[in-house]
Amino acid sequence: MKNRISPINKTMLSTVCRVCKMQTEAIFSTVILDKYSVKYCNCSQCGYVQTEEPYWLDEAYNTPINDSDTGMIMRNLWLKNIAATLIYFLFDKKKIFLDYGGGYGVFVRLMRDVGFDFYWQDKHTENLFAQGFEFSESDNTNVELLTCFEAFEHFADPLAELEKLLSISRNILLSTEFIPEPTPLPDDWWYYSTEHGQHIGFFQKKTFEFLAKKYNLFFYTNGQNIHLFTEKKLLPSSFKFMTKVSKFITPLIQKRMKSLTWIDYEKLKVPVS
Repeated sequence: MKNRISPINKTMLSTVCRVCKMQTEAIFSTVILDKYSVKYCNCSQCGYVQTEEPYWLDEAYNTPINDSDTGMIMRNLWLKNIAATLIYFLFDKKKIFLDYGGGYGVFVRLMRDVGFDFYWQDKHTENLFAQGFEFSESDNTNVELLTCFEAFEHFADPLAELEKLLSISRNILLSTEFIPEPTPLPDDWWYYSTEHGQHIGFFQKKTFEFLAKKYNLFFYTNGQNIHLFTEKKLLPSSFKFMTKVSKFITPLIQKRMKSLTWIDYEKLKVPVS
């Protein structure tokens, strides 16, 4: 079904950008959750595109994982290859890692199976596959790198969320789709995902560059959907290259790593009474 798109008019007042706090310009309105007419605004300063204040989120998260997300398993396998390659070559692979917004725990289980000491955190979704490896901020754990996949577009307050993540680790590997330029209409870009209403903010490269400068970090990207905030200075071409060839490198990494699959089983198994 095509989205019902309304043209902007002078009564659609501008709002403040949730990233850089400058004034935004209303660009269109469309229907979310098949019931709410919602205004979308663009920030010419940092490139962020956002919905109006997302009053429908409680309803949108009645089902945290969307029925239409047919790519969840394939995406986790792809992200496992990318994360394993980047961690192995760029970070201390013996340290602790966190998957923030970890969904059912599929990614954490995959990474532990490779041999990386990953933990899970998600305030919306039940942990099904990484039970026993929940992350507790009260432990004040030194996290080498935090992964945050398909979550930034969900943040109602991107600055507050990013500051929370940076309080856990100064290295953040994330995935989210860059919004094309010029800004597409809802029928022309699938990532708006108006059917479930959880995607409420969309980033350009310059949006992330603004955030990196604000928090004194380097920013690297594959140019589309895999991005890294870090304190490490890298060659941008090396980041792109590693993300591109990761599916070929990860099998070699797995042969060098010691999988945690059996160790985790020994830790979690319940004695027979």
